[in-house]
Amino acid sequence: MSLIPKINKLFSKKKSNDIIGVSLQSNSLSYCYRPVNTSPDCQKITESNLSHSITTLADRVNGKGLCHIVLSSSQYQIVQVDKPKVPDTEINAALKWQVKDLVPFKPDNMVVDYFDAPQLSMNVEKINVVCADLTELKSIVEDMSDKQLDIASITTVEFAFSQLIPESELAILLVCQHENEDLLILIIKQGRIFFQRRIRGLSQISQKTEEELTMGSIDMLSLEIQRSTDYFERQLKQAPIKEVQVIIPMASEAFLVRKISENTNVPVNLLSMPEGFEQYRDFPGAVGASMLPNTAVAI
Repeated sequence: MSLIPKINKLFSKKKSNDIIGVSLQSNSLSYCYRPVNTSPDCQKITESNLSHSITTLADRVNGKGLCHIVLSSSQYQIVQVDKPKVPDTEINAALKWQVKDLVPFKPDNMVVDYFDAPQLSMNVEKINVVCADLTELKSIVEDMSDKQLDIASITTVEFAFSQLIPESELAILLVCQHENEDLLILIIKQGRIFFQRRIRGLSQISQKTEEELTMGSIDMLSLEIQRSTDYFERQLKQAPIKEVQVIIPMASEAFLVRKISENTNVPVNLLSMPEGFEQYRDFPGAVGASMLPNTAVAI
């Protein structure tokens, strides 16, 4: 899923075989650079603004690369609605007006796309609508284009993290987080996102000591995992979750996993990074973005 096609024709592009996963965050930019036939490199850039960060990125990768951009959670919103009963070619246009009172973006300055939601009823087809500010995306595309960085896709945290889970017939519940953003619970099965949920109040969990984690955070997270599991199994009528995996870059990550495991009846493990990226556990969003297919379905 990508937010790019509505705006990518506005700017010239320069093709490159190098891949760059770019993860935008509230006060920084992380990237995973995958040159052809060379080991990947992941780094973090903290500049005064995004435009300066993009300039630094272009300098570090010699001004070339096919970029998959992951928006920060503050740059988009996902809402679930009934699928409009219009031809497929007209769905995106219809969605702008259907969600206008649910999101902070005006219809005439909104980019939308959607991905299917599991059906709870045979009569109502639901979809998850992703909305972003058109002006902001244009600015990002223009800055990247000015530095000769070609954009393959613009996508969301949910889709970047889902790339870290190998495709399987079994459902995996993934607890993940971008630095200083809300915790995210995903349920992924057969390479698809069946469930996504943001957990408010735990954005600073990575800064907590082991003692602080035991003073409410672990119990709160364990409860949210159980609620998500119950919804998936009971409301969506899916087979039970077989494993919980965790990727939260923090010093006490192993401790957190151990304590969550004590509160659940399924195995809880640290997510294993893809082969070749084991040392880049602090860059899950950028790594996941770098693994997106260049022919990804686009918004």
